[in-house]
Amino acid sequence: MSDPRNAQLADQLVNYSLGIKPNELLYLEVKGVQSLELARDVVDATSQAGGIPVLIYQDEGVYRGFWAQASEAQIKEYAAAHMDLMKRADTFLSIRGSDNPFDLQGVSEEQMSLMGKHFMTPVHMQERLNNTRWCVLRYPNAPMAVMAHRNQRDFEKFFYDVCCLDYSKLSQAMDPLISLLNDTKRVHIEGPGTDLRFSIEGIGAVKCDGHRNIPDGEVYTAPVKDSVEGIITYNTGSIQKGDLYDGVSLTFEKGRIVKSDCSVGDPEKLAKVFAQDEGAAYVGEFAFGLNPHITQAMQDILFDEKIGGSIHFTPGNAYETADNGNRSELHWDLVLIQTPEQGGGSISLDDRRVREDGLFIIDELKGLNPDSLLE
Repeated sequence: MSDPRNAQLADQLVNYSLGIKPNELLYLEVKGVQSLELARDVVDATSQAGGIPVLIYQDEGVYRGFWAQASEAQIKEYAAAHMDLMKRADTFLSIRGSDNPFDLQGVSEEQMSLMGKHFMTPVHMQERLNNTRWCVLRYPNAPMAVMAHRNQRDFEKFFYDVCCLDYSKLSQAMDPLISLLNDTKRVHIEGPGTDLRFSIEGIGAVKCDGHRNIPDGEVYTAPVKDSVEGIITYNTGSIQKGDLYDGVSLTFEKGRIVKSDCSVGDPEKLAKVFAQDEGAAYVGEFAFGLNPHITQAMQDILFDEKIGGSIHFTPGNAYETADNGNRSELHWDLVLIQTPEQGGGSISLDDRRVREDGLFIIDELKGLNPDSLLE
């Protein structure tokens, strides 16, 4: 029996996030058997809107054997089939609820690189991001609740509260931050193990207000590619190519990562992540996390990058919507939470301190603080 909250979420996804119109094609990617529960409601809502849903089941647990042993020619043909569908699609929705987030652990770096080069980069990073209206979300299954350290019932309530936030109110509150970032030249981030400076002059800022990811709630820009100087130490765990890393510390000179370390994970494998191509050693995104319902990390980047009072500073590919010219197969959203519980920290824009310990302290941005968004 379907959870009635799925119908509300599906309506939001189809009619607000994607805005599906009659005769538009939806490429619906589903990962995990339980995710099909929400997919049913999405298919119904899409059909009612006059759209055409095309469902592709793409679970890592099912496809692991392919990614582990396919030849380059096989991967190219696989990617070509998905590219054809992506080019035809007006909209894309991914519902991700795999039973095990570590399903790709142990697949060789060579195979993962082929996957990135021929499938993820052209099909998703280039075609999907730039030529479709897209949205990605998780499904609240048991493994996700375990990663969040919550019981299933409480986690599901949290999930639907977060995903069904009043994004129109959040969107309006983001506008002053967009204006401020568009006029900003220099950024300075300070905190435990962090003293980082860079320029965002001329890049521009973009708000994420429920039209791309669910849950949503971030404003992003990008550093001028060669401007990053200093050190940042992240305090949120993150999975990369099937391996968990935590306490990642990166040192920059002239925009480039010159040193990396971690408290959890293999430092040598971590270094290889940033050496996989030229752009992987530079940063493609700087963003503020602004969702007031998300207050702690759960090693799921779609949630963690939206944590209220956080930032993410992302090695790898830049988005064309806030482009510093960096190109890479990598786009790794590493998160630093600056609330007092996580050690605090501050952000200054053009030498004016605008956020302290996760809360905005200047009048024009106080509407983004949790007490304003949740009132």
